Amino acid sequence: MANSPSGESVSERIVRVLEAFDADRTALTASEIGRLAELPTSTAHRLVAELVATGLLERLADGRVQLGMHLWEIAQRGSRALRLRQVAMPHMERIQARLREHTQLGVLEHGEVLFLERLSDPHAVSNITRIAGRLPLHASSSGLVLLAFADEEQREVALAGRLDPFTPDTVTDPRELRDLLARIRRDDFVIAPGYVEPVSTGIAVPLRDGAGRVLAALSVVIPRAAPTAGALEELRAAAAGIARRLLRGS
Repeated sequence: MANSPSGESVSERIVRVLEAFDADRTALTASEIGRLAELPTSTAHRLVAELVATGLLERLADGRVQLGMHLWEIAQRGSRALRLRQVAMPHMERIQARLREHTQLGVLEHGEVLFLERLSDPHAVSNITRIAGRLPLHASSSGLVLLAFADEEQREVALAGRLDPFTPDTVTDPRELRDLLARIRRDDFVIAPGYVEPVSTGIAVPLRDGAGRVLAALSVVIPRAAPTAGALEELRAAAAGIARRLLRGS
């Protein structure tokens, strides 16, 4: 892709346009996109028009645009995330039927945990996670598992970065966090009471492929006062079942 006068490629600007949308901003004007993506208004209007023409964006009756179905279609083709989600889903549904709280699947993506799926009961405890949403690695149970089993360089980058608290219980001291990650590698799970929300406990285990590499984290969010042993047992059984299916390639 050709570069702009600022040295930024067209593909980089397109990504910024698409990233202007989130769960709270599902429809935007071209001018709003330009402001959010930090692009000149004329550039934003031109890129939006081109993306509408290709189906990656769709124009609404009021002139605003939203992410297009063609973008979703492309993302589903041969996606590693889609394959993992398909294998994990029956096991997640069994956990959810038994616990009736929140069951989640997350992967490590650009220094954060990206949630591929979340199953929830209408009466479940408070949980800020969203499908396709992200949380910092140091705060969430899924993120802690992924960080514990990441390569050493990724762990050091995370430990040297901002460790902002969500609650008073969020682990933000690098030395304490390093010890916690070591315990997760030893125990193969984490229980994180009140780390993201005071009323909730996150519990997570790693999901591995046939070679033992950690692909994702499987987690539940339950009330903080609830016992954790049964939820952990469900997660471990599901993780073993998912690993077997991945090994079989089915």
